[in-house]
Amino acid sequence: MTVMVERNAHKPAGQMAVEEFEQLASGAPETVTLEFLGGQIGVKKVPDGDHDEIIKWVQRQCMQHCPKLWLYPERGLVVEAYRKGRARPDGVLAPDGHFAGHGEWSDAEGVLMTVEVTSYDHDTDQRDRWEKPRAYAEAGIPVYLLIDRDSCTVTVHSGPERGHYRDTHTVNFGEPVELPDPVGFTLDTAKFKDYVR
Repeated sequence: MTVMVERNAHKPAGQMAVEEFEQLASGAPETVTLEFLGGQIGVKKVPDGDHDEIIKWVQRQCMQHCPKLWLYPERGLVVEAYRKGRARPDGVLAPDGHFAGHGEWSDAEGVLMTVEVTSYDHDTDQRDRWEKPRAYAEAGIPVYLLIDRDSCTVTVHSGPERGHYRDTHTVNFGEPVELPDPVGFTLDTAKFKDYVR
């Protein structure tokens, strides 16, 4: 399938308007997940089975500790204050039913936590470790959980303030990690060790 997008002559070279991105993303095949951060389009790698198992484990713990919340997989969010970027976190924790009636892209209002699990590719460093924490903080999302399969660590970013998270805490796979309010429970990371190369 080919999607034609007319370029805006007033946009700097190499940058795309949000409307152009949404048009392109709506015509992308199901095997491709597109994101738009920092005015640039990015392709998110299709998750592997180990990635899915990690998300399932986080989902199970969220259900046990926070039964009124749900970890929505791959929910499209509007992020970044200035550029109004578009991201599809691996998981979005919000009240059950929160996204009813929403279209493909939802405002981040009411989202309590985003979750990303790194892929084994070169884009992970830039997107998951640098661009996404900034974008999620700019959107005011209270907690960003990064499960890093390259370093076998879990990093909790919290306290969004002026486009950055004030607090970060990192533990190794196997160590429990506190997810601060408004999430408010201790995440068991022992199972993550089973899903790394």
